[in-house]
Amino acid sequence: MCTGITYTTKDHYFGRNFDYEISYNEVVKITPRNYPLEFRKVKNVNNHYAMIGIAAGVAEYPLYYDATNEKGLSMAGLNFSGYADYKEYQEGKENVSPFEFIPYILSQCATVNEAKKYLDNINLVNINFSKELPLASLHWLLADKEQSVVIESMKDGIHIYDNPVGVLTNNPSFDYQLFNLNNYRALSSKTSENLFSEKINLDIYSRGMGGIGLPGDLSSTSRFVRVGFTKLNSVSGNSESESISQFFHILGSVEQQKGLCYVGKDAYEYTIYSSCCNMDKGIYYYRTYENSQITAIDMNKENLDNNIIIEYPLVQEQKLNYFNK
Repeated sequence: MCTGITYTTKDHYFGRNFDYEISYNEVVKITPRNYPLEFRKVKNVNNHYAMIGIAAGVAEYPLYYDATNEKGLSMAGLNFSGYADYKEYQEGKENVSPFEFIPYILSQCATVNEAKKYLDNINLVNINFSKELPLASLHWLLADKEQSVVIESMKDGIHIYDNPVGVLTNNPSFDYQLFNLNNYRALSSKTSENLFSEKINLDIYSRGMGGIGLPGDLSSTSRFVRVGFTKLNSVSGNSESESISQFFHILGSVEQQKGLCYVGKDAYEYTIYSSCCNMDKGIYYYRTYENSQITAIDMNKENLDNNIIIEYPLVQEQKLNYFNK
């Protein structure tokens, strides 16, 4: 399970919580403009937009979980188990495997509107990366600096939803998640008047009572409501420090701690990493479960005209700042 969001202050930001019980040696990967991107069933792309994001560290190929390209277009894949449906090869379609989907779109598109033209003819085809790495059941959050959409490949075809909330979690489908917000329209950052009854005097005994009813469990529907409410009511300064700090606090409202989500065989789902990318500047920030310090990597400090992937392992160890050591 995962949570992805967009956020805007002076600049534009995109990121996610990656929640799972298993790590695949995640690394930050920068794919430069001249790295040859090979695809199984569509034409290879040898010259393209550069991109940065976190990917599985088990292959050279950029198996991105989430990434942002040099134009600011950003994309993340989130678990969609039981709903995602990938198709057989279809003649006349752009047959892209889901593991190729993020580099396929980000390598060639600068905006959501450009991506929509590619999506009109796409078929997410059921081709595994390898026997050891079968396809994950996913849906995707795609965003630029102006808008975001959700892409879901289901049994009845591909659905593309405009996303006015700028939030994505997991099951069920996005249209239900969006409609479900109607059930929480009374939530407020302000404490409301007594609407229960004029016949009884009800006290305001605490701050924050406008948020009573905001769900706090870890289910995907509850996280969608909670992070949507948190994000849409968030207040932040415009500096980079204030913006990324607030972004990670928003994601923190739905992070998963070890021990709270049992998935069997003595395993627990937890937030392996949280990410935030400045879509305007190409700076990718992250923190991990064991290391709450924010680490930054600026893609524009690298040679983006290269043809070799640049890779940084995640900093996992907690960084403590002793003032009186």
